[in-house]
Order: sequence, then structure tokens, then C-alpha cells
Amino acid sequence: MTAYLILHGWQNRRPKDHWQHWLADRLGEFGHQVEYPQLPEPDDPDLEVWLGELGRHLGGLDGGAERVVVAHSLSAVLWLHAAARAMPGLDVDRVLLVAPPSGAVLARHPEVARFALPSLEFTLPGQTRLVAGDDDPYCEEGADTVYGTPLAVPTDILPGAAHLDLDAGYGPWPAVLGWCLDPTAPIMARPE
Repeated sequence: MTAYLILHGWQNRRPKDHWQHWLADRLGEFGHQVEYPQLPEPDDPDLEVWLGELGRHLGGLDGGAERVVVAHSLSAVLWLHAAARAMPGLDVDRVLLVAPPSGAVLARHPEVARFALPSLEFTLPGQTRLVAGDDDPYCEEGADTVYGTPLAVPTDILPGAAHLDLDAGYGPWPAVLGWCLDPTAPIMARPE
């Protein structure tokens, strides 16, 4: 059994059709422990509150199992804040950061400006992988440039995948399920 923590982004109320909901359901069907919490105030999130929730939910994962975090959008930045602070409890085995927004985008939106990027001069806990669209409107500079290279993490850039959300057509996403079950599996765009 593996213990998964799936974290949503800004303005996300975990819609049933989103790939994260689909992923949580599939992993649960396979008998894994899955935490997919609704984080407080998703429209106007508070960094300190979300960090507290992150710590609480990490603490609820089975410590004897492989522990995997899948963080989309603003929660990918949340994970980076936690790592930059060396927050206790980040001792996970694997992390998938999906479509993190750039600092420039965060600064343009007062609701999430408090999530301004920390300095990326720290070591990430666990084996980390980054996946993003090559045309993500929330990271116009390119996720590899903003995150992949500075953090020295393997990065998958998916053509035409935008923000890897429902607006981009990301409901069921078999490749992310494949990675969850096997970290060597390639992460590809969803089938057309």
C-alpha cells in the first residue's frame, strides 16, 4: 500500500470531473490510502493556514507506507514554501509538482500574492518531478525555466496542456495514475 496526499490549487473546490478527483478515486479503488482534502478558503487562501493544513494532512499519512504527494498549481508553490522552511513532516518518498504558477503571476493577483516564491536555494525532500504545459498561462516564462532548472528536478513539458486543469480538458489522466503506481512511468498528455 502507498499513502497519497493530493493537493489542489487556487479557486479549486475539488470538482468531480477534475483529474485530481479522478486520480483519488482510482488510487482508492486500488486499495491505497488517499488524502484529498479541501483546503480552507480556496478563493483567498492564507499561506500560513495552508502550511498548517499541509502539516496536518502529512501527519495523517501512514508512516509505514511509501508516502507520495501530488500537488497542483498553488499547492505546488505551497510545497516549495514548506521545503524552503524545512517544515517538519516533509519526509516523503516522492513528489509530483504539477503546473506551478510563476512568481509574476502570483504577484498580479492579490488573493495569492502572499504565496510569492521563496528563494529556490534549498534541497527538496523526496524524489521530486515536475510536469507542466508548454503553454501554461499561469507560468508564461516556462516551468522548466522558473522551477525545473533552478531546482534541478526532472521536468516533463507537455505540448498544448496549458494549466493541466479542467479548462485544458484534464479530467481522467491515465499517465498521472501510471506515475503514481510506478515512478518510472512516463508522464504524457491526456489522450485526445
